[in-house]
Amino acid sequence: MFVLNTWYIAAWAEDVTDKPFPRRICNEAIVFFRDKQTGKIAALADMCCHRGAPLSLGTVVEEGIECGYHGVVHDCSGKCVHIPGQDRIPEKAKVRAYPVVEKNEFIWIWMGDPALADESLIVDYPYNDDHKNWPHKHGFYHIKSGYMLMVDNLMDLTHLGYVHKTTIGGNPMTHVKAEMDVTRDEKSLKYVRWMINSVPPPTYTKAVDFGGSNVDRWQEFAFSAPSNILQWSGAVKTGTGAREHGNRDGGFSLRIFHGLTPETENTCFYFFTPANGYKQDDPQATELLFDHIAEAFMEDKIFCEGQQARIDERGESHLVDIVSDATRVQLRRIIKRMFDEEQKQPVPVSASTRHEIPITVAK
Repeated sequence: MFVLNTWYIAAWAEDVTDKPFPRRICNEAIVFFRDKQTGKIAALADMCCHRGAPLSLGTVVEEGIECGYHGVVHDCSGKCVHIPGQDRIPEKAKVRAYPVVEKNEFIWIWMGDPALADESLIVDYPYNDDHKNWPHKHGFYHIKSGYMLMVDNLMDLTHLGYVHKTTIGGNPMTHVKAEMDVTRDEKSLKYVRWMINSVPPPTYTKAVDFGGSNVDRWQEFAFSAPSNILQWSGAVKTGTGAREHGNRDGGFSLRIFHGLTPETENTCFYFFTPANGYKQDDPQATELLFDHIAEAFMEDKIFCEGQQARIDERGESHLVDIVSDATRVQLRRIIKRMFDEEQKQPVPVSASTRHEIPITVAK
């Protein structure tokens, strides 16, 4: 189940150069490249209009991308602009081009109706551009599970004390007993979890010296449907007014952008960017934070891939929901509602065909 009229993260901006960069998104093969003249990103169906060869096997040239099979060139709009040995270019000689935007170090792509591709709908995340106050590193995992299992995992943090005992989790009951406030609308959901007077987890104590004191710990997660989550987590010594007065300085603080992009029904791409908000002038602290977070997310990867394997084998109709699933159930309903509403809309030819039908070019 893919929601198409939305923006997905396709790649980190640094990933796309003047070399073809292939990626499958929502089960569509796409090739990305930077225009040699402007430096802007282009995204085309990865299928030459001549014989269907993958354009990603070709070369980026001044005019666009040259197919490595017969030298046919498509420009950034997908239009064929050059056929070796032939002056006349058929009007139908083109492939689908996808709207793309480079923002906050991400490359975003719109998979649905191009006429609805509104850039203002892209999630704002200025912290990726603020390297002074939020130094960070880019993380990426290919996950062999559907993207919604990963969204479930991130929006139900009661698993932290079990899956991540030695890293970001800590005591399981600390998470089970956390106080949580939830707000939501038609396309978003946000919760704030407070763990007052709790023992800081290993990742926190390795980063900040709390002097053996317990901490008041918070986790803010904002879900932007269908697949992006903004996180702000941290802790300060108990009794310093973190919850009552908003005093969250002087302790541990991190921000993470979680971006899940469906590759196929049962696989996805996970983009994450842990940002150091406690020792900004210490590059080693940023490296250590990333290492701890990447280790924890690898633990998530193992469990989600295990879930997907079992669901593929036996289905999920027999599974049951428990109290801690409340937030997960709500966000699933948001995604399902978006999908259902999209199915009621007329689908333009350019979006429904996914790519142009290969044609035979007469010589």
